[in-house]
Amino acid sequence: MHTVEHLTVRISRVFPHGADLPLPGYATDGSAGMDILAAVDAPRVIPPNTTALIPSGFSLELPAGFEAQIRPRSGLALKSNVGILNAPGTIDSDYRGEVKIIMTNFGAAPFTVNRGDRIAQMIIARYARVAWAESDTLEDTARGAGGFGHTGI
Repeated sequence: MHTVEHLTVRISRVFPHGADLPLPGYATDGSAGMDILAAVDAPRVIPPNTTALIPSGFSLELPAGFEAQIRPRSGLALKSNVGILNAPGTIDSDYRGEVKIIMTNFGAAPFTVNRGDRIAQMIIARYARVAWAESDTLEDTARGAGGFGHTGI
């Protein structure tokens, strides 16, 4: 059986609107992403073809070398045509403000966000900082410069 790495991350509730909501959590043992809940005070209607910034009710203190990736929920996308405009969104390790979700209603009908609705997923991921080594040439590969659609449909 594969062992999953555990990482302790400091989290802080944003008061008063985040006080009584559960913190982000995993729905199943195999879930990669934690569900984020809407910390709206009242139902928030997102009209068709518009975007709204929805509060989560929490802030993070991520360790250096980690980011939080904010991703859409597949059920909202399929059933309601709602997604996250800049997916995946990145929460940097030095950001201490409230995590907010940029939700977009791509559908034809208004979409209502209620307090406690699961609106996004969050994955904590490692990243590396790059030191560029500028060069006049790059190593050849079988693919070369083949790009969009170069292997067929």
